[in-house]
Amino acid sequence: MNHAQLTALGRALRLLGEHGEALAATTPDAKLHEVKADLRRALDLLDESVAGAAPTTRCPEHPNGPVDENAHDLCLLCETRRRAARRAEYSGGPVPPHATETAPSRYGVRADRPQPQQRWLPELWNGQEWQLCGTPRRDRREAELYLAAQRRGPRPAMAYRLVHEFTDYEVLRVWGAPVKVDIEPLGNL
Repeated sequence: MNHAQLTALGRALRLLGEHGEALAATTPDAKLHEVKADLRRALDLLDESVAGAAPTTRCPEHPNGPVDENAHDLCLLCETRRRAARRAEYSGGPVPPHATETAPSRYGVRADRPQPQQRWLPELWNGQEWQLCGTPRRDRREAELYLAAQRRGPRPAMAYRLVHEFTDYEVLRVWGAPVKVDIEPLGNL
């Protein structure tokens, strides 16, 4: 919902609240038709602002998942997991590790953390330091081809290097020789 939709919907709902406060047993039909029109307008605004489908379950993890009418949260996926855990307890099998925890960890568990992603960073030497010269790539060969094209370009840099990023950084290959260039003319004399 964007800001304009939010503002218009808020205004329509506040107007409906004012209508609700003004209702009495002696309210004329013309006023009730006005309330009906304002209600329709608010519903139309609400229909425009809702982007996704209505949730089919009461499960926060799978709001649009398959429905199980017998589950308290109507979620078939979570109920299947709970049934498997109950069967394992009754049959004497191993108890799932999450069943022994009293409360979820504030920091999450190892499986919840995203896996480290490896990328190849093409860098060029600008005379002072190494700087990123292209978008990081997921494929090493693609990054090397990009640097080869840069070296053959109309204004190649003094040196290029390819850095492997995977939890830590490792320089894989260097093309050219980086030389420190003083930016002041005549060596700062």
